[in-house]
Amino acid sequence: MSKKNEVTTRALSGFMELLPQEQIAFNNMLDIIRNTYETFGFVPIDTPILERFGTLLAKAGGETEKQIYQFTKGKSELAMRFDLTVPLSRYVVEHYGDLTFPFRRYAIGKVFRGERAQSGRFREFYQCDIDVIGNEVLDLRFDAEIPSVIYTIFREFGFDAFTIRVNNRKIFNGLFEGLNIDEFRVDIMRSIDKLEKIGRNGVEKELNKLGIVSEKIIRIFDFLNIKGNSQEILNALKQLDITNEKFDEGIEELSKVVDMMRQFDIPEKNFAIDLTIARGLDYYTGTVYETQLDEYPEIGSVCSGGRYDDLASTYTDRKLPGVGISIGLTRLFDQLRSRDLINIDFVTKTKVLVVPMTEDIKQSVSIATVLRKNNISTEISFVEGKLKKRLTYANKKKIPFVIFIGEDEIEKKVYMLKDFVNGTQEILSREDLLQKLKRAL
Repeated sequence: MSKKNEVTTRALSGFMELLPQEQIAFNNMLDIIRNTYETFGFVPIDTPILERFGTLLAKAGGETEKQIYQFTKGKSELAMRFDLTVPLSRYVVEHYGDLTFPFRRYAIGKVFRGERAQSGRFREFYQCDIDVIGNEVLDLRFDAEIPSVIYTIFREFGFDAFTIRVNNRKIFNGLFEGLNIDEFRVDIMRSIDKLEKIGRNGVEKELNKLGIVSEKIIRIFDFLNIKGNSQEILNALKQLDITNEKFDEGIEELSKVVDMMRQFDIPEKNFAIDLTIARGLDYYTGTVYETQLDEYPEIGSVCSGGRYDDLASTYTDRKLPGVGISIGLTRLFDQLRSRDLINIDFVTKTKVLVVPMTEDIKQSVSIATVLRKNNISTEISFVEGKLKKRLTYANKKKIPFVIFIGEDEIEKKVYMLKDFVNGTQEILSREDLLQKLKRAL
């Protein structure tokens, strides 16, 4: 076959494909997230990957709209979901009468965005979301519980040095209203969001182009430069002399959330007020979160979210406030893997390899069935050839235990167990074998 007719086996750019040991590590992280979500009482939903294009477009905008994968099938205009929030809003409206509010849901699934693939950016990626949706109202205490979920997950991942950064969008909005520059709010927020990349001088230039006078730019930076612990920041905010009801409301809400986070036993070292967080522009309306790994700030936010006043205003007149977070697991895994921060030693989930040494496999199948019923992952080796070949297989896959069953074992109804971890080998009855493996695994 000529090269021009060969079909490439390489995955598409921006679509992650893993080796088995990497997939096991990925799935372990996914299991931690799912188990934590369920421990906190969130229930699973799974919405379709495909939606009507008009449904997704109703909540999309800007660059996101350009990134939507869309196609026509017959007379239907279809699109692939670009996040899990828009499908959630449709889902809540569709099943409103069947849901119990506050509705605590989690969703874990792939989403798709046709953006330029690059390091840390994917076109297909897993998002792991939780949201609490209220019916007309939603207690502020949910805003404090969400960081407790974040804290639990990242501790389970094995991290100690991470910071959940918290802010409240009402403080920003009230500041701009108090300075009579609310008409530029979205553009100002976009500029502030680039503060770490372009620095103060870059942000000042952008604000000048908007026509904001120097005095007000100074006031904005007086606000952004407030530092200290949580209480010091809250005190400094109250001393800024901003006369605006929304600004005061934001400070009060932020103060309550921080206090309640302490009641959730989140250590002070793992959270901080950060007034530069400007997530979501017009989407988030109250508390906002971003989580950062302290030793790897270049990764950026590893978990983010916040509170929004109305989940589904496009689809219904009902007021459905919510608060939630999202973990981009594909990106997080990729970043951690590239820094050798993930244990990918496990080539298989198999704990026991049963090796029949004769044509009679009845006893081998029987013991494998018993082990599997006791939740011990077990394979049977049906590979023909020398014993060395089978042992090489076990070694390569790092299977810790091998059971040999030959003529003597069949006759005496016993099992030869080899422990590859410590190199021991012994003959055991079925009951002793099962108990030993249960203790070991």
